[in-house]
Amino acid sequence: MQKKGQLERLKQGADAWNLWRAQNSRIAPDLRWVDLSEANLTGADLSRADLSRANLGAVNLGAAIFFEANLLRADLFKANLREADLHRANLQRADLREADLGKANLGEADLRAAKLRGADLREANLGEANLGEANLFEANLRWVDLRWVDLRGADLHGADLRGANLQGADLRGADLNDSTIAYTTLGDIDLGEVKGLETVRHLGPSTIGVDAIYRSNANIPEVFLRGAGVPDNFITYMNSLVVRPIEYYSCFISYSTKDEDFAKHLYAHLQSEHVRCWFAPEDLKIGDRFRTRIDEAIRIYDKLLLVLSKNSIESPWVEDEVEAAFEKERKEKKFVLFPIRLDDVVMTASQAWAVRVRRIVHMGDFTGWKEHDQYKKVFTQLLRGLKADDKATVRSESASQS
Repeated sequence: MQKKGQLERLKQGADAWNLWRAQNSRIAPDLRWVDLSEANLTGADLSRADLSRANLGAVNLGAAIFFEANLLRADLFKANLREADLHRANLQRADLREADLGKANLGEADLRAAKLRGADLREANLGEANLGEANLFEANLRWVDLRWVDLRGADLHGADLRGANLQGADLRGADLNDSTIAYTTLGDIDLGEVKGLETVRHLGPSTIGVDAIYRSNANIPEVFLRGAGVPDNFITYMNSLVVRPIEYYSCFISYSTKDEDFAKHLYAHLQSEHVRCWFAPEDLKIGDRFRTRIDEAIRIYDKLLLVLSKNSIESPWVEDEVEAAFEKERKEKKFVLFPIRLDDVVMTASQAWAVRVRRIVHMGDFTGWKEHDQYKKVFTQLLRGLKADDKATVRSESASQS
């Protein structure tokens, strides 16, 4: 039967069409460029049919079979494809805007660059489908199975991803700006190159696998992780678990509140260099026992970054903090104390701990910290010390201040 005859048979309805298909199973229907905008094709068997550039806009295609069909650039605007079988169908550049694809089988379908803006894909099967560069702006993907789906470069701006299973999906370069998630599964997935994660709306907790953390090299915005329900403690140590060991950079900043301007300045720069550090104004919660939290911080973090000045030397806590640091050095056989000075008072102080510090520990000289070039030079030296391979033995008491 020629193309015209196939089209006429198709317009007779799904029953007549399916009977003809059953009698002519070896024929792959040629329906290129045809206008089916007024047809009712509910349940029609269109498997292996060539529907490239066909007009199927607003057509009722519910439960239709499109197995391995060619729908390249087909117009399916507002089409009813609910529960349709589109397994392995070629839907490249197809216009599926506002189409109803609820519970449709799109497994292994090629949807590259397809227009899916506003499409309803609730509970659809998109397993191993290719959605690279597809436009899913404001698409409804609630409870959609997106396992191992290729979504590279896909526009998911404003998409509803609540309950979606994105296990193993490729989202590199995908845009998730203003999308919504809740109870979404994000396992074995690289989120490091996903755009707009900071703007995602969280209407409930989601599952983010440890494998996703590792695949993303921990390059995931903290605001996104918190919104998904990841505990703060895990976020705190995430970088250290994935990127580098804790001892290379974690530190507790000890300072006098009178030197808070400097402490804030230093803290901000350490954070920008991905140095995990503890800083009272940022990290103390309302109701914490201040002394208890400081003791805990010294115990948990590997380095004590001690800001020495006339103000801190007069503090009754400094001696205890220094002794705690030296004790940790003795037990763990590695450097812990990193003193820096804001003035020269420690160089002449008579306290035993001060004498010991200036005798055996090199102090970073931040006396000119308000001068940009001088600060940058000393900060670089400090950063190198904090990130060094710290396998050295305990400091020798005979060491001298350089």
